[in-house]
Amino acid sequence: MDEFKNNNSGRRNDNDQVDNDKATRQNESNGSSYYYSYGPFSSVQSDGQRREGQSVEDVEITPPQAVRPLPSSYQRAVPEQQDGSGRNNGNWQFKPNKPKSQVKTIFLSFLAGMLVITVLMYTADRTNMFTPETALTSAAAESGETTNSGTTNSNSAPSAVPAVMPSGTADVQSVVAKAGPAVVKIETLAKQSSGGRQSSPYYNDPLYQYFFGNQYGDSGSSGNSNENEGSNSGQLTPLGIGSGFIFDKSGYVLTNNHVVEGASVVQVTVEGTNKPYEAKVLGKNADLDLAVLKIDGKNNFPTVTLGNSDNAKVGEWMVAIGNPEGFEHSVTAGVLSAKERTITINSESTGKPTQYKHLIQTDASINPGNSGGPLLNLQGQVIGMNVAVSADAQGIGFAIPSNTILEVVDKLKNNQPIPKEPVPFIGASLLNLSPEVAKELGTSLTEGSVVRDIIYKSPAYQADLRPYDVIIGANGTPYSTSQELIQFIQKQKVGTALTLNIERAGQKKDIQLKIGNKNDFSSTLQQ
Repeated sequence: MDEFKNNNSGRRNDNDQVDNDKATRQNESNGSSYYYSYGPFSSVQSDGQRREGQSVEDVEITPPQAVRPLPSSYQRAVPEQQDGSGRNNGNWQFKPNKPKSQVKTIFLSFLAGMLVITVLMYTADRTNMFTPETALTSAAAESGETTNSGTTNSNSAPSAVPAVMPSGTADVQSVVAKAGPAVVKIETLAKQSSGGRQSSPYYNDPLYQYFFGNQYGDSGSSGNSNENEGSNSGQLTPLGIGSGFIFDKSGYVLTNNHVVEGASVVQVTVEGTNKPYEAKVLGKNADLDLAVLKIDGKNNFPTVTLGNSDNAKVGEWMVAIGNPEGFEHSVTAGVLSAKERTITINSESTGKPTQYKHLIQTDASINPGNSGGPLLNLQGQVIGMNVAVSADAQGIGFAIPSNTILEVVDKLKNNQPIPKEPVPFIGASLLNLSPEVAKELGTSLTEGSVVRDIIYKSPAYQADLRPYDVIIGANGTPYSTSQELIQFIQKQKVGTALTLNIERAGQKKDIQLKIGNKNDFSSTLQQ
């Protein structure tokens, strides 16, 4: 059986060889090669021997025709070479491009950059981009009409409003040079008992009280207590630091009353001197918060002039000079923010509120120690005396107008009493009519003012106004709240006749009275 299998296998191999030989002869007769190779190829039998009678041939690869001929510029300019078959091998050579020169590119980029810079410089020069003040001046000059004499018509409005000081910082410098030597530093000392507590040097300054309150109790106003005077050890302790200015060359100094209030010794330091002068308080007024001091020495002290505060305009530049926190001759600048302001400060030393009227508001920086210092215009004139600042805001300071000072300065120099400004007053304490109060009074009214107290011999007392009367209105005009009624009364002049419309025990009636002056009555009631 094995021999039969071997014989069949031999016959199949012989048949396969015969088929291969036929295929080879057929391909040769057709002129094409069945195999492709880059070198000689020979058929090898399984035993590793070459087949006898098989010739070895080199097979040639023929390149295809180009779909589109290459441009002549990409062909090398070399002679064509032919191989043994006579075929041309030269038209497949590639001519590489030469690298372009970068000099031209750099030069063009340089020219483009110079052109851009030139255009920007020309634009900045024409628009005065880096000189805004000149631009504003030029715009204003161009918008005005020029006359034959070369002047500009003032009726033409400028195209822009400058946001800087009109003449620059040189004006502030001239103000400081002119008025600065007349600004003084004021230090106060008080006699303190050996067991007493130390007081703050800013105790009497409302600015300090706004920021820090009364941290030292009533002992801060030492010198006013009889017990302290009896047990006084003779030691002087700092009480306050403030500012002032000399308005008379013989040595008269203006400052705030609260700067020297409660002081046993007042020392004034003039710019350029190391030793302070001991000053005498000639006169002071708590209602106006003004005081005049006198220092003895040379009769040619530098002075500053009191200007007319009525002529000052809102938006006008102001300069403040003082000694905030003890930093001598500090200069700040701002504008006049508003006029005719009224504020109320609760004095820790007296326990009573102090109302300041007709004040100038400014945004020039004011701090503890600035009190009593001048607020100056750009001509170097005193327009106000710095007195207070709002602790709940920034840039809201207040100054006493110079015209108020001028009205009383001579009386203060001579220690004469200053008449108080009349305050309209009827002498009744009022409260709003609430539903609960109306129910207790048995009235059907829902609006009005209930009389709580009456001051003895006041206009309300003389007119027989009584407690628990409900004031409905005045002169026939209804006022729903006590605040509205009080504001109406405060706008009247002292001595003006007034008719109050009231309800008493369910009956309506009118009461005639005359507006009185609150200064004639020692009362803290509102009305």
